[in-house]
Parts: sequence; C-alpha cells; structure tokens
Amino acid sequence: MSSHQVQLLFIDLGLILFLARGLGHLAARVNQPAVVGEIVAGVLLGPTLFNGAISDLLFPGDIRPLLTGMADVGVALFMFAVGLELDGATLRGRSRVTGGAILGSTIAPFLLGIGLAFYLLRTHESQDTAAFVVFIGLSVSVTAFPVLARILTERGISKTALGGIALATAASVDVVAWTALAAVQASAGGGGEHWRVALAFPFILVMMYVVRPLLRAVFVKDGKAVAFAPWHLALVLIGVLLSAAATEAMGMHFIFGAFLFGTIMPRERTLALRNEIHDRTGQVTSLLLPVYFVVAGLKVDLSSMGSSDFLELGVILLVAVAGKFGGTYVGARSQGLPSRPAAALGVLMNTRGLTELVILGIGLQLGLLDTGLYSLMVVMAVVTTAMTGPLLSRVYRKPVEVPRAPQSAEPEPVTSSST
Repeated sequence: MSSHQVQLLFIDLGLILFLARGLGHLAARVNQPAVVGEIVAGVLLGPTLFNGAISDLLFPGDIRPLLTGMADVGVALFMFAVGLELDGATLRGRSRVTGGAILGSTIAPFLLGIGLAFYLLRTHESQDTAAFVVFIGLSVSVTAFPVLARILTERGISKTALGGIALATAASVDVVAWTALAAVQASAGGGGEHWRVALAFPFILVMMYVVRPLLRAVFVKDGKAVAFAPWHLALVLIGVLLSAAATEAMGMHFIFGAFLFGTIMPRERTLALRNEIHDRTGQVTSLLLPVYFVVAGLKVDLSSMGSSDFLELGVILLVAVAGKFGGTYVGARSQGLPSRPAAALGVLMNTRGLTELVILGIGLQLGLLDTGLYSLMVVMAVVTTAMTGPLLSRVYRKPVEVPRAPQSAEPEPVTSSST
C-alpha cells in the first residue's frame, strides 16, 4: 500500500465510525434500533447522493477491497455471535403456541415471497429462476434474532411469556432460513464444483462430535466453567476464522462456518463465560460492522428510482409485512394466543435488520439480485426494522395474560408495564 492509500483508509475508517455512531445514536434517541441509523449511514455514503461523487472520492477502487476484507471479518464475527446466542433451551420446552407462530412466520411469508419472485421476474431477469424464486421467498421470511432480542430486553419483556415465545420463534425461523439459504447458495454457487458441497455433511459431524467436545474440555472443568482468560478469546477467534474459511472452501459462504462455530460453543453452566466472549468479540464487531454497512451501501443506488421502482418497493413492503405479521398472527391465534399479544408477536417477527443485509449480500454475490433490486430490498430491510418499535408500542401497551398451553414450559405470563 502506498502512503496515500494508508491515509485514505484511516480517514475512511474514522468517517465511517463517526457517521455510524452518530446516526446510530440519533436512531436510539427516537426509540429505533441503532442498526437502523448505521445502515442509513452506509447508504448515505454510497452512490445515492450526488450521483456517486462522494463515494468515488472517499472510496476509490483501490481502497474498496481493503474495506470489503474488514467487513467480511466483521460479518463472520456477527454470525458467530448469532450462533452463540442461540441457546438450545430457547428452542426446547415451548408450547404449541410457539409451534403455530413458527409455522405461520415461516410458511406464509415464504409462499408470498414466491409469488413476489414471479412478479419481480418481469423486470429482473435471472439465469437461475428456481434459485431466484426460493431466494426471494427466504429473504422476506427471515427475522433478525439479535435485533429482536435487544428490543425485548430494552422494553423489559424478554423474561415474559411473550418474550419467550418471540425468542423461540425467531431462533427457529432463523435456523430454518440459514439452512435453506445454505442449500440455495450451494445450488447457485460453487463455480461448477458442486461436489465440494458434499463435504459440508462430514464437516458438520466433525464440528459436532470432535470440536465441540474439545471446546467443552477447554471451557468446562469439574462441571464448572473456567474463568475467562485472554487466550480464550484468541482460541475462539481462530476457531471462527478457520471454520469460516472451511465452508468458503466448500463452495458455501463463510458466514455458515462462523455461525456453526457459534452454535457448538459449550452451553452447560457457561452463561457468564459466553457473555464474556460475546462482549469481547462484540468490541471487535463494533469496529468492523459499520464498515460492512458502508460496503453494502456502496452497492445501493436510489438516485434513479422511477415510478415503476416505487411500485415495486411498495409491493415488496406489502408482501414482507403481510407475510410476517399476518402469518405469525394467524399461527399464534390458531393455538389460542389472545389477539393483542399475537399482534405484538407478529410485529416483532417483522424485524429484519442486519440479518437481512447479510442475506441480500449473498444474493447479490451469487448474481440472484441485480443492483436495482438489491437496493429496493435494502430499503425494505430498513423500513421493516424501523416500524417495529412504533407498532409494538401501539399494539402492546398494557399487561397481557398469555395462557399456558397444556404441559408447556412457558415462562410466567406477561406482567410488564406499558412500553
């Protein structure tokens, strides 16, 4: 790197952090998740404003690969954190209400997404129609589990029955979505070497039955979690990066390897240790994820949107919101959940956040999305995430008694006060 490139890289990083933190703080001041402001910061630094003059000046072609590499590391650590937060106890012991919500939150948006895909094919051609259709279905079916968990915590309802149902539903939906996305990526990608994807199955077995016991031997002694040491963080980072590299080598995206490594971290009696690891990796992620928002924003161009684009955006938003909210609401109501908490659950499942951006980035990389459609889908991710807080305040203001299903292991009924 030349001296000029080093200077520009440092200036870019400083500007990215300044805008991301500033707009993230403003978003939080108006009761929005900080990620909404950070995504907007990335879009503002892209080609949408001034016909790309700002982005070309600040992020020339020789700097963008460096930023992309840093962004990839940030996304890998983010996906590790998502896997780390998926506690098996969250998925077990839930009532039939959760089962109904999971089915509704998965099937309805996916089916509507398939219909949306055929509508979009009129103006957005794809060389792999089947993969495009499935991908669009998945892209409107996902829920941002990390963002949802933080919204529940901030509003004091994470330990209530509604919070437990929401967490279990979001976690299950995301596991299904990531698994299906891996299959789509393996089918559409691979560069003609699809046989490499067959290595994924033995790789998962090795991670589950070899690496996981080794991690448990390191982090759990005499039935208790060991005290956190700096070398533990180094071990985790090495594991995340190697696992990510392994899935990338198999023709799958590196995020699947990072996510898998998070899921195999020891769970028994290690809550405090996992929280420490999460916080330490989060410090690195807080630096690198804003870079990812800018890298994603550099591919978003809304400057030339016409009436047809606004119509497509309206249809995308309608399908995304109706599928997640309507499907979740009907699924929860069918199992006896009262209307108001069912509506609140539908609102929560409509949260997409950074998880959606990661999925859209994969679609763009695979050639399933063109720049125009990618831009519209990013706007959908921002809007659906931003609308969660205000809608939740309207539909969930007073304590609600959420009935237990027979022989369920639900948390206590909702007793939180107005949000």
